[in-house]
Amino acid sequence: MGVYESLGLTPVINATGTVTRLGGAPMPPTVLDAYRDAADEWVPLDRLQAAACKMISQVTGAEAGIVTAGAAAGLTLGAAAILAGMDLGTMERLPRTDGIADEFIVAREHRNGYDHAVRAAGARFVEVGFNEVTAGAGVRRVEAWEYEAAISDRTAGILYVYLENSAPPLEQVVDVAHRHALPVLVDAAGELPPRSNLLLASMTGADLVSFSGGKAIRGPQSTGVLCGRRDLIASAALQMLDMDDHFDLWEPPTALFDVEKLSGIPRHGIGRTMKVSKEEIVALMTALALFARSGYADELPAQRDRLTRIMDSLRGTDVELRLRDPADHESSPLLEIVVGDRHHVSALDVCRNLRQGKPPIYVGHHKLHEGILVINPLCLSDERADLVGDRMREELS
Repeated sequence: MGVYESLGLTPVINATGTVTRLGGAPMPPTVLDAYRDAADEWVPLDRLQAAACKMISQVTGAEAGIVTAGAAAGLTLGAAAILAGMDLGTMERLPRTDGIADEFIVAREHRNGYDHAVRAAGARFVEVGFNEVTAGAGVRRVEAWEYEAAISDRTAGILYVYLENSAPPLEQVVDVAHRHALPVLVDAAGELPPRSNLLLASMTGADLVSFSGGKAIRGPQSTGVLCGRRDLIASAALQMLDMDDHFDLWEPPTALFDVEKLSGIPRHGIGRTMKVSKEEIVALMTALALFARSGYADELPAQRDRLTRIMDSLRGTDVELRLRDPADHESSPLLEIVVGDRHHVSALDVCRNLRQGKPPIYVGHHKLHEGILVINPLCLSDERADLVGDRMREELS
């Protein structure tokens, strides 16, 4: 009996990919070994984060970095760092922002459910711009001048959600912000691969960038990376770490903190609920090294073969099959199964039936409104791919 069966749960077949709701990406054996080894001994977490800082800096080109409890936690910590800086009193008061600048400028088209993480630190949003293309109202999207026009004495920083087609370009927003001495916090949670995006902070000048650690990097699901300016990373770390120590005994690692800037140490900060264990930090560092070296590119042929097996199972059914090979040659291939309105069941029906079947199978549902099921092979083995093909054929025959 497996660990999930012992809890009365039936494991599902994950044909969706690295989504949080199913537990993220598979961790390589080397990462799992590092996790287990880290569990057998103890180190001060501030020193471990300082070691992670050095490695993250090397990989990303940023001045500094820390391991966070996921990309959303990185956004909360990043916003808290921008709001408080190294002011211990402000750290103590957050999310109350009385008497300080607390507004973050954000494009309307960049708003999404994940920006709650920024608001949780006490930030208030000032929205700018329109996506008139999506609205069917014109040809323009948000433009850099609109950020500049919204800056006031209440502005603390700018939030930018990075996607391949985000507008305006990040570099333009950074230029506007820095001309007014304002920092830019970037949400790049799922924007790896390509591996080159690890260099976002160093290449664009963005002050803080938050990545997920449990997706393409393939560390523990509840980890992330926050990298960028050293002073802001230090503030974020202070507001996350366990600060229950005597100031006279505390020996802060200089790789992470400028000791001369501290007159004391804060009490537990707003990020204390977002702690990261020693095992998670070590495992994430191990996974990040693997990802930076190869991006797991050697696994792509096997992933494509598994999608081909599923396609072979569906030959002769009344569906259209589209195999998508990403242009970056680093992302997993995807299989789109177009059910449309030509079949006796809808894509939504098939998706529901697969979840309720034995074994339960979860496929990508982000294109259901188009009548399309999406298969991501990252979490599939050969055996599981065959099961997906067989069950899909049952539902579509």
